[in-house]
Amino acid sequence: MNITTEQGKTLKDAHGDVFRGLEVVEHACGMATLQMGEFVPNVSSGIDTFSIREPLGVCAGICPFNFPAMIPLWMFPVAVTCGNTFILKPSEKDPGASIMLAELAMEAGLPDGVLNIVHGTQNIVNAICDDEDIRAVSFVGSNTGWHAHIFTSISQRKTCSVVEIAEVEAMHKCRQSNMGAKNHAIVLPDASIDATLNALVAAGFGAAGQRCMALSTVVFVGDSKSWEDKLLERAKGLKVTAGTEPDADLGPVISKQSNEYVPGYEHGNFIGPTIVSGVTADMECYKEEIFGPVLLCMQADSLDEAMKIVNRNKYGNGASIFTSSGVAARKFQTEIEAGQVGINVPIPVPLPFFSFTGSKASFAGDLNFYGKAGVQFYTQIKTVTQQWKGLASGSGVSMAMPTSQKS
Repeated sequence: MNITTEQGKTLKDAHGDVFRGLEVVEHACGMATLQMGEFVPNVSSGIDTFSIREPLGVCAGICPFNFPAMIPLWMFPVAVTCGNTFILKPSEKDPGASIMLAELAMEAGLPDGVLNIVHGTQNIVNAICDDEDIRAVSFVGSNTGWHAHIFTSISQRKTCSVVEIAEVEAMHKCRQSNMGAKNHAIVLPDASIDATLNALVAAGFGAAGQRCMALSTVVFVGDSKSWEDKLLERAKGLKVTAGTEPDADLGPVISKQSNEYVPGYEHGNFIGPTIVSGVTADMECYKEEIFGPVLLCMQADSLDEAMKIVNRNKYGNGASIFTSSGVAARKFQTEIEAGQVGINVPIPVPLPFFSFTGSKASFAGDLNFYGKAGVQFYTQIKTVTQQWKGLASGSGVSMAMPTSQKS
C-alpha cells in the first residue's frame, strides 16, 4: 500500500515491484557459494595458488522513483552479503519503501550501521560521488536532469555526462549506472494476434509507462493499419484511476512535471494510454524517452529494415520480437543490438541468477546489476600464491624470473 500511495502504481503492480526485489534477496542468501574463489594446488613444485573475493568497504546506491522497492533490493542485499556496508539514497518522491526495507533488515538482525538511509536530491548525490571513502556507487535513473550529476567534476563543480568520469576513476570508485531507454518490439505478420496485442498493451501502458523496460515503440513489418486499430480498441478499454482501486489498470504518473513529456496533460497527474502512429526516426517523440503511457507505432517493409531502426537508436536496454518463425527469431537474437532480448516476451528482464544487462546509452560503468556481475561489482579479487616446502640450504640466490619449471 505504501508504494501505491506514494508512487501511484496499481496495487497489483506494487506487489510485483516487491516480489521481483525479493527474488534478488533470495539469490543473495546463497552468497557463500556465489563468491567462492578458485584453488589450484601444486601449480609448481610445492606452490599453490588460490583466489578469493573480498568486500570493498563502503558502497552506495542512488535510486529512482519508479520502483521504490525493487531497485533498492537490486543493490543492498548483494552489497551487504558480500561483506560491505551500504548507503542508500531513495528517490525523494517516494522514500517510504526504503525506510520500511531498512526496518525489516534491522528486525532480521542486520547490525547497526551496515545499512544506512540518506535523503536528499542533487547535493546528496554529489556528496556520495565525491566521498573518497565510498568505494562503489550504483545508480538507476535517467540520462537527463539532475541525474546527470551522478558523476560531477569534483574540483570545478561542472556537470559532466555520465560517461565522462575521470574524477571518479581517479578515486578508484567502481560505478554502475542504468539510465534511459527506448525499448522496441518488432511485430512480424505471422505473430499470434491476441497474444501479441495483449503483450504490447501490458508492456506499453503498465505502470503508466514508467518502467525502464517499458515497451515504448513497436515496429510493424508490413501493413500496420489492422494492428493499430486493434491496439486502439484495447487501449480504450483500460481503466485509468487511483492505484488503490482494485480494478485500476493505470494509476497516475509520479508528478505534474512528468506531464511535460506528454503534451495536452499539463494540468493533472492522470494520463490515458496514448498511441502515436506514423512515427519516424527523426521525430522528437522517438528520439527521447517519454516515460509515460505512450506507445509509438512505426512501420518497416522487412525484418532487416525493422532491425536497422532498432539498432540505430542510441539506447540498448531491451528489444523484443513477436513471430512464429524460429528462423526470424534466431536472426533477431543474433543481430539485434540490445542488452536484453525477448522472443515473444515483451519485458525480458532476467531472474537474479542472470544480470540486468542494458547496453549502449542505457548503461555506463564497470559491471551490471545483480547476478554474477553484481557479486563481482561489490567485491575485489585477491590472488594468493603460497609456498610450503623445505628449501635446500646453501642453494644460493637465484636472480632469474621465477617460472613453473623445476630448477
